[in-house]
Amino acid sequence: MAGDPSRVFSASELATQLGLGQPTVSKVLKLLSQDELVISTRGARGGYTLARPANEISVAQIIDALDDQPFGITECVATPGACNVESDCHIRSNWQRINDIVRRTLEDVSVADMIRPSPSEFPLKRTVLQDQTPFTARTSKVELS
Repeated sequence: MAGDPSRVFSASELATQLGLGQPTVSKVLKLLSQDELVISTRGARGGYTLARPANEISVAQIIDALDDQPFGITECVATPGACNVESDCHIRSNWQRINDIVRRTLEDVSVADMIRPSPSEFPLKRTVLQDQTPFTARTSKVELS
């Protein structure tokens, strides 16, 4: 939908393009529509379009629309009080810090960003281990489509 924003897409067309079942796509579209991320139009020429430009919809907004609980890497971060050892936990604050970083990153990535190819290369540096010979790790490229 982000690749052709002026076009109206049917649920079955999106299911075919994404390789997913139509019931799954219909459920996702319904949730996105409830959060006003997509617009649903009924009728013979009906279907779905993005509610606003793709660069104005963040991945975090999509996750929020699809998830029935607050965003959180761990349950104690998503739902404070859910864990019975929370008061004695020494790492919860670190999970909260990690959660905040991930959340901000998801807020900074838009749907428009997701459809653009982006090289994701993380080269490993030459490392010398104690009492061993130097080695060089291979680099890999990860591309999300």
